[in-house]
Amino acid sequence: MRVLFSALHIVIAILLMVAVLAQQRKQGGFSGVFGGGTQADSGQWQRFSGMTKVTVVLAAAFMITSVCLVLLS
Repeated sequence: MRVLFSALHIVIAILLMVAVLAQQRKQGGFSGVFGGGTQADSGQWQRFSGMTKVTVVLAAAFMITSVCLVLLS
């Protein structure tokens, strides 16, 4: 079971690196890094690009597999 999670973790890590490197760079400077908006932005998930959504899902999967690997060890 641990070998399966380790292999899945490596695949997700590689896919996450590719997804991050494939994104277009925003020219917002530091304002884009720290949010640049208000808390009243309610429909933000719909405004994300497809690549950003893939990155968020892969990052969540990476965190989940990391926790699973820690619990298995």
